[in-house]
Amino acid sequence: MTPSTHTDIVIRTYGPGQIPPLIDTIADIWADAHPELLDPPDANAGDPAVAALRRQVLGHLKHQGFTLAAAYAGGTMVGFGYAFPASPEYWYGDLLPQIPEHVRAGRLMGLCELAVTPARQSKGIGSRLHAELLEAIAPEWSSLLVRPDNTAGRGLYERLGYTYAGPYRNEPGGMVYDLLLLQVQAAG
Repeated sequence: MTPSTHTDIVIRTYGPGQIPPLIDTIADIWADAHPELLDPPDANAGDPAVAALRRQVLGHLKHQGFTLAAAYAGGTMVGFGYAFPASPEYWYGDLLPQIPEHVRAGRLMGLCELAVTPARQSKGIGSRLHAELLEAIAPEWSSLLVRPDNTAGRGLYERLGYTYAGPYRNEPGGMVYDLLLLQVQAAG
């Protein structure tokens, strides 16, 4: 765990073994930040989208280099992002032939989630979480999926320098996402 401060926000990074105790907090922040993705909850099972997020995060812990960055205000988590180094074959799937060779050959970070509670959005926290993940993973390229209707998220990613690479589906018949790419500038 590495702390970093800026005003009242502290950023900490976590590895895979530290995530299980944080999963409920992560899921709560994600649900708070993405109410448009929530389904009417089943009285016994809770929200299916939140349950799917929990399974996704726990399933991604197996990836070598998995890193979660969390933002805290007054000791309370207010945002998080997580990513891991990914192979081009794993990350791009069927879109792989459309990805330029020089991108496929570079070290790739797959950014899976980035969420900040609504009261703390537009205050630079998402950018700081993103920067922390880039520093921890040190990729040459970063890639992510964003829903085409997620204008706030899309605006952040464009400000960070991501560009559109093509349409992407996680599963046949599933929702079409926009695949975005960022060439990471070397520090110096």
